[in-house]
Amino acid sequence: MTALVVAGLSAREVGRRRTAVLLVIALPLWFYLVRRDATGQSIRMLALGIGWAVSTLTLFVINASRGIDPRLRLAGASVPTLIGGRLTALSGAGLALALGYWSLVGADQEVLRPWAVGLLMALTALIAAPFGSLIGALLPRELEGALALLSVCAVQMLADPAGTTARFLPFWSAREIGTYAIDGGPASMLGHGLLHAAAVWLLCTAGTLAIFARRLRVARYPEP
Repeated sequence: MTALVVAGLSAREVGRRRTAVLLVIALPLWFYLVRRDATGQSIRMLALGIGWAVSTLTLFVINASRGIDPRLRLAGASVPTLIGGRLTALSGAGLALALGYWSLVGADQEVLRPWAVGLLMALTALIAAPFGSLIGALLPRELEGALALLSVCAVQMLADPAGTTARFLPFWSAREIGTYAIDGGPASMLGHGLLHAAAVWLLCTAGTLAIFARRLRVARYPEP
């Protein structure tokens, strides 16, 4: 029940930032339109744009919650409940955004495996939420956090997908699944993408929980 309350508070916080939300939601569209003539590149750019948008919204929510988290902890809320509620809200928003852009691609482009395009967008959104929360936990100021997220996405766009560097970046799975979905790559690429996405999600979620568990420890004093 507490997780649902936290999720509702997170959704309300996002709703208050209407201008920022509109700008963040529109950014993936510009990524897509710039390379619309090249189907594969436009869809991959769109997926990375979705990743940046969702991770940035998560960063905003995590930073905005710093003042209320200690009070929620004192009221009895656990750290997994706080983080889980926020990730639930932001993941849901990310999936809604991915669904909207998947519909756009389906109406505008012809791809070999449309369902896999939807999968890569959904996975990118699901990865982005814990990744944004981890950056928010590490960098308490929004400007530094947003720049860090933008830097990661920029490197992800520029790095050679077959190189070692790209494999250690959070959205490498989008490149692998994108190749399977758009270029007709082998099924092994789909498997690699799914495994990478799962590993990134687990690492980012565990890292966020560890940081906040230490930060929001409630001091316990012996009874007199």
